Amino acid sequence: MYLGIDLGTSSIKVVLIDEQEQLLASVSEPLDVARPKPLCSEQNPADWWRALESLMDTLAAQYPAELGQVRAIGLSGQMHGATLLDADGEVLRPCILWNDGRSVQECRELESGSEVVEITGNRAMAGFTAPKLLWVARHEPALFARIAHVLLPKDYLRYRLSGDLASDCSDSAGTLWLATQSRQWSPALLDACGLRVSQMPRVYEGSEVTGTLTRELSARWGMASDVKLVAGGGDNAASAVGLGLTEPGEAFVSLGTSGVIFVVSDRYGANPAQGVHSFCHALPGRWHQMAVTLSAASSLGWLATITGMEEARLAALAEQSEPGSLLFAPYLSGERTPWNDPELTGALFGLTGESQRGQLARAVMEGVAFSLADGLAALANAGSAPRRLLATGGGARSRFWLQLIADVTGVTVDVPAHAEVGAAFGAARLAHLALDPTALARWRNQPAAQCTLTPTDNGPLLARYARYRHLTHWLSRKEI
Repeated sequence: MYLGIDLGTSSIKVVLIDEQEQLLASVSEPLDVARPKPLCSEQNPADWWRALESLMDTLAAQYPAELGQVRAIGLSGQMHGATLLDADGEVLRPCILWNDGRSVQECRELESGSEVVEITGNRAMAGFTAPKLLWVARHEPALFARIAHVLLPKDYLRYRLSGDLASDCSDSAGTLWLATQSRQWSPALLDACGLRVSQMPRVYEGSEVTGTLTRELSARWGMASDVKLVAGGGDNAASAVGLGLTEPGEAFVSLGTSGVIFVVSDRYGANPAQGVHSFCHALPGRWHQMAVTLSAASSLGWLATITGMEEARLAALAEQSEPGSLLFAPYLSGERTPWNDPELTGALFGLTGESQRGQLARAVMEGVAFSLADGLAALANAGSAPRRLLATGGGARSRFWLQLIADVTGVTVDVPAHAEVGAAFGAARLAHLALDPTALARWRNQPAAQCTLTPTDNGPLLARYARYRHLTHWLSRKEI
């Protein structure tokens, strides 16, 4: 048996799989995000740990025999978050999250004062970890001086589970301190942020063992005394493993809090000019290119909040609504691909007194699909042009949304088994691979699709996409 833990932004999930990688259990608990000031997005790491304790207690009560047979635990999580510990291992401040945009000035300074683009293959973006630490150094200098360890979100959970300070290549690549091609910390980039390699966790490949579950926790949850902790991966790399995407050209689209198009590569390649991310994969000898829209399913969540309706109901109304002239630019937290602008703001354009909630919902879902199409175009310009996409994330429940993506991109979208489990399932797979290297062979074949969404000739949708591009180019100029 193996466990996969995925620390998301809106929830934390734990899955249990057997030796045949069949899903036996899946439990989750919601998480809140604090926005204390404009552009700021934070979470308290203590809340992550309390939620994980609750989920593990639930599994121990409901699946005691199975939990007692668990051999290893894999970890996945939201990337880029700055989790800062002092010399006693205590958290110094709330974690600054991936969708925090306060460090715009620090990004400019990092690019002008270091070789960050050349070493990492990525532009400095406010969502990444390095500029966050420059911001802390400038605005919270006394706290910065007390930093002994910098961890990524999932790796804080690892620290609480095993006491080890460790990370993996895929998650670490999103800090802007890892030399992406060599998969090692860059002393020069750390020095540019006033940090040292000794303050960083040891970096492992995703399927390497990093430590052992503490005796106290093993006893509490009725687990064996030698349960291994495995490095795991950032949420997107782990999702790719969960979907069986290990070979060059294989790709997925994720509709989670953010939207992602992820393409596997067997070589390091970079195209930072167009906002394409180049990171390590969670498997040795593999990298990936990625386009990101920061507000995907969270855009529908935003509409649900202001209308007082459930997201599922809004999605159903969207599907029932006739296409109209409404356009939505989903820049609720700035945007990465293709704009790399954390201060970019969204828009709902074309409102009239006749506009209904279903039409608003359709515009939101179309706007996210349009943004992903922009990302796919940037990937194509970087040499990555997948012909099929596997769908994952909570938004993959909506076949209507996936059909919009297929129609506007012209790429077939498949919905595989475990589409909503995603990163947690991938983390469990990496735990399995750590103890059984033969497990990789069964991932070679992509999972059978539950359904396939093939592109249709949707001229009106493409016409709205053309109008959307005019709108977003105008927004990017910030002329008002």
